[in-house]
Amino acid sequence: MTAAGDSNATARGFLTQRRLTLAGTVFVVAGLLVAFRDVEFGRVVSEMAAADPWLLAAAAGVYAASWPLRGRRYGDVLATTGHPLETGFLTLAVFLSQTANLVVPARAGDAVRAYVLQARRDVDYPAGFASLAVERGFDLAAIAVLGAAASAWLLVGESTALATLLAGDARPAVLGAAGVALATLVAGVLTLGVANAGLSVGDRLRGVVAGRPRLGRVVAAGLDFAGDIAVVARDPRAVAVIGGGSLLIWSLDVATAVLVLAALDSGLAVGPLLAVGTLAVSVGNLAKVLPLSQGGVGLYEAAFTGLVVALTPLGASLALAAAVVDHALKNAITLVGGGVAVTVLGIDPSTAARRGADADAETTAADTAGTTDNATATAAATEPRVSGEARADGSGGETRGADD
Repeated sequence: MTAAGDSNATARGFLTQRRLTLAGTVFVVAGLLVAFRDVEFGRVVSEMAAADPWLLAAAAGVYAASWPLRGRRYGDVLATTGHPLETGFLTLAVFLSQTANLVVPARAGDAVRAYVLQARRDVDYPAGFASLAVERGFDLAAIAVLGAAASAWLLVGESTALATLLAGDARPAVLGAAGVALATLVAGVLTLGVANAGLSVGDRLRGVVAGRPRLGRVVAAGLDFAGDIAVVARDPRAVAVIGGGSLLIWSLDVATAVLVLAALDSGLAVGPLLAVGTLAVSVGNLAKVLPLSQGGVGLYEAAFTGLVVALTPLGASLALAAAVVDHALKNAITLVGGGVAVTVLGIDPSTAARRGADADAETTAADTAGTTDNATATAAATEPRVSGEARADGSGGETRGADD
């Protein structure tokens, strides 16, 4: 290996996903501190301490109620792919995976959930992982729909609301969230188009990348994902049930934030409170899609605070207090549920993440081998067949088959 190769290998070894996530968390939190350097953090603490405990308890109850719905919705996704499972087990699996996203660097929750399904219910790892992609697509679509509805409500009430929002400090978060929502829409349309086009498109794509293992893996993964989406998309009832469940889950998430704002005595009327709360949660969660920090810490708070400040007369200290309390309350409930899941399932998030990564590596290796074998077979099938060859010594010559 050359010196350049050694250097590249060393760099890849140092810049692991775990270290990049931790570094991203530090930079995001540091950026948050700089952005809110003019905020009196003592006042932020005072705002949180003065929150109405009964409304906070109600917020916690509403958010806790969303978790069985998450388990049921995930069950609906798995049922469409031929793996019907019980809601109680799936709720624990979702708790464990979300806990892993909070405590295990590099957001290993997806690998954890796929491993739990494989270890406890014999669901193939690739099938479990693919079902998560379907769930994630419905999540992003539901968040985008709620955000669009809140934006429309605000524009109806005040035509300058959008201009105010884009001109304020929340502009980067809003534009970023809009970009994620647009990318989700485009990816969904393209995926459905490819999935419903039949096998011919997939076969053509595989033929184009034949002999290119890395590109072949990407194409294979994309086609598998399109196939899983297509299974759901071709079942109108499944789309309605999973889509409706996703909207209900995220509506409860929004209701939690609205109750937190009310607990901090925001003073907003019900209509603006609901609209601003919905938009703040939507933008905050779309911002968290970017894997820049552990558990989205800092990204959610910055987007939530900037939007509330831009659209309401509330001060930055109260808005930041609401963002911190809302995110902390949700994370606390997630960790409590994750602790219950660890006890019941007997699986540690870190161990599950490691074994999930191992299973993912094994799946990738198998796919690579399969892609290489297919490429070799394709090349052999298309190579002109030489039936005989004259050698220098005059031996050999043409060989005929039974049909000649």
